[in-house]
Amino acid sequence: MKRILANINGDRVIWAIAALLALFSFLPVYSASSNLAYLYGDGDTFGFLIKHFAHLVLGFLIMYGVHKVPYHYFKGLSIIMIPVMIVLLLITMAQNNMVEGANASRWIRIPFVGLTFQTSTLASVVLMAYVARYLSKIKDKKVNFKETLVPLWVPVFLILMLILPANFSTTAIIFAMVMMLVFLGGYPFKYILAILGSGLLVLTFFILFAKAFPGVFPNRVDTWVSRVESFMGEEDVEEGYQIERAKIAIARGGVIGKGPGKSVQRNFLPQSSSDFIFAIIIEEWGLVGGVFLMLLYLLLLFRLVVIAHKNTDVFGKLLVIGVGLPIVFQALINMAVAVELFPVTGQTLPLISSGGTSIWMTCLAIGIVLSVSKKSNAEMQSATTEQNDNHITNEENPLDVLREAV
Repeated sequence: MKRILANINGDRVIWAIAALLALFSFLPVYSASSNLAYLYGDGDTFGFLIKHFAHLVLGFLIMYGVHKVPYHYFKGLSIIMIPVMIVLLLITMAQNNMVEGANASRWIRIPFVGLTFQTSTLASVVLMAYVARYLSKIKDKKVNFKETLVPLWVPVFLILMLILPANFSTTAIIFAMVMMLVFLGGYPFKYILAILGSGLLVLTFFILFAKAFPGVFPNRVDTWVSRVESFMGEEDVEEGYQIERAKIAIARGGVIGKGPGKSVQRNFLPQSSSDFIFAIIIEEWGLVGGVFLMLLYLLLLFRLVVIAHKNTDVFGKLLVIGVGLPIVFQALINMAVAVELFPVTGQTLPLISSGGTSIWMTCLAIGIVLSVSKKSNAEMQSATTEQNDNHITNEENPLDVLREAV
């Protein structure tokens, strides 16, 4: 055990948070998978538990491997991966997969392995690292909008446009995180406003185009509209049914919940093991379980701020915020959807919901944060050692004091 802990570097609190979230996830995933087991299997949920365990093991292996990589390597890797992600997103879009008449081109099948992979989640991490790299490059320089247009905003908008047709919520989250990162990175505010206006204009044109040519993006805009209408209470659609069942589950939970595995709404609530797992957690663990989970994510946010503050490198600071904050943001959105503070988005609860891609990319992002924190801890230890050395050097020799007194 000591040998394992000796090889684990970086912020120990973040390691503990990730481990707690992963361990806690087994009970709600095992419980909430019952409806999937009856719909697509023989009613045995043990297979879903084993699958979730395998996803977490691979995720933590990714986290461990990435946290060993010096974080400044991600500067060059982000440049290399941007064109790779564009190609992967184009391949994903070209598949034109359909699920119940709707465009579901979000996943790509890995050759020889047979696993499906959601390319937009990897693109999010790569893009945030790329933006952090560019902002660190232009830090303390006079910024000209035209000079930043091609190297910064063309890759951002190109990737977002490739994700948008199949996944509006992910596109919106990535765009919001990029805007936050460029603001924190000191990019001129007037240029940020111009980009925001351009983004809204592009979205408007896309919606008009999709409405004019519905065969190009089947039912996607209609799905967005129906979710917003359901949120506003204007139309009784499937999303309304999901929200109602989620609210029933939350109401049944009360303060201490019905107990692990005793959820009733898991049998009626679609996506109960992924998108709406927070409602099942509240039903089984009550308000106590929900608050505990929220505090873990807020503690993660606090550690991200601490690590970013400790690091003296601009790229390290921006990288931690860029890849770490979306994890907390996604968690809060998932919880907000369950209590009807947000329209249905399809976002999972990081490290809790079932689903391989979500777990792996969350672990990838945490591994990057741990790599930065490893450097921050080394700098702090070096500074402490230097202060101690200076203190010893500057101390008066007791023999000299004695001589002066004599």
